Amino acid sequence: MKRKKWNYRLYKAEKVRQDENEVMNVKEKFMRFMQGRYGVYGPDLLNRFLMGMAMALMILSLFVRRDVVYWTAFALLAYAYFRMFSKSYSKRYAENQAFVKHTAKLRGYIGIQKNMMRQRKTHHIYKCPGCGQKIRIPRGKGKIAVRCPKCGAEFIKKS
Repeated sequence: MKRKKWNYRLYKAEKVRQDENEVMNVKEKFMRFMQGRYGVYGPDLLNRFLMGMAMALMILSLFVRRDVVYWTAFALLAYAYFRMFSKSYSKRYAENQAFVKHTAKLRGYIGIQKNMMRQRKTHHIYKCPGCGQKIRIPRGKGKIAVRCPKCGAEFIKKS
């Protein structure tokens, strides 16, 4: 009777295949669990805001040492997860739309400020003394006469 030689490489390869199958099974189970839930397509703006605020408050609670800050962060995180796992799609969508509506002006202002900061490297932004219109002038052109496209007023500025 010949004894089979035990091959470590074959054993290791079989073990890796078993581990991959277990991971796939867990992934499939989670996908089935998330079917029909609001968070299946990723976080919306309200959930991202809630998660960001929760993380900021948790970091703040490390320095402030107040239980109120920590528990507020925990409540925000719990609400974000509740929204993510909720099957009431229409209610979560309505909540997000209300949040988007209430924060539209602030998000628009922040977007404009980001755009202006990005342009400051290559352009000067001046206001017309006549009408207040913002005018963008390229940097590095010396003293130039600027004509306002809105009111037609001319003024001299250094670029």
